[in-house]
Amino acid sequence: MAAAAPRIALIHALAHSIAPVNLALDRAWPDCVRMNLLDDSLSADLAASPDGLDAAMTARFIALADYAIGAGVRGILFTCSAFGPCIDAVALRWPRIPVLKPNEAMIIDASRIGRRIGLVASFAPTLASMPAEFPATVTVLPALAEGALDALTLGDAPLHDQLVAEAARRVAARGCDVIALAQFSLARAASAVEHAVRVPVLTTVGSAVRLLRERVENSMAG
Repeated sequence: MAAAAPRIALIHALAHSIAPVNLALDRAWPDCVRMNLLDDSLSADLAASPDGLDAAMTARFIALADYAIGAGVRGILFTCSAFGPCIDAVALRWPRIPVLKPNEAMIIDASRIGRRIGLVASFAPTLASMPAEFPATVTVLPALAEGALDALTLGDAPLHDQLVAEAARRVAARGCDVIALAQFSLARAASAVEHAVRVPVLTTVGSAVRLLRERVENSMAG
């Protein structure tokens, strides 16, 4: 008898992250059983908080992960890149369950391509936390696509893509080897960015799905 398809949890702090990762899973791992958990107050509270990623925020992430694991998931992928230390705390609590940051695999890929990485985000706190996750051997050049997230929230996807592409063009002009789109919600702008720059463009989504599948299957085989 074939083994049952594993259940995985996708935990979102931005509603815009849901569609890109589920589309990538449709392509790359269609037989996994998905559990989508959204708490969009996480991103709003982080943006408004003077304390940043404090103990209370970490406790909320642990509570979400505990709920998912109680439902039988074999792996967890967090899809918002601004919460790295909170995700680290979840991984420490559940060492036998693959727990992935959204950008782990993309960081590996970008660091293999070059030493100067243009990191484009539309959510400012991402640029406060994510650069420290890159190896010390690379230089991260952050670029905020100001107004892009608001445009996407209001349903103006073409303006979102244009603003992301303009941010990528600005940072590429500083001498980048690769452009990394830091959030899952930016994946839809990849084509526009590729037309705006002459260096490779990476998204977090495809790399994250590949690494999640690899780690979940390895943990089940072991």
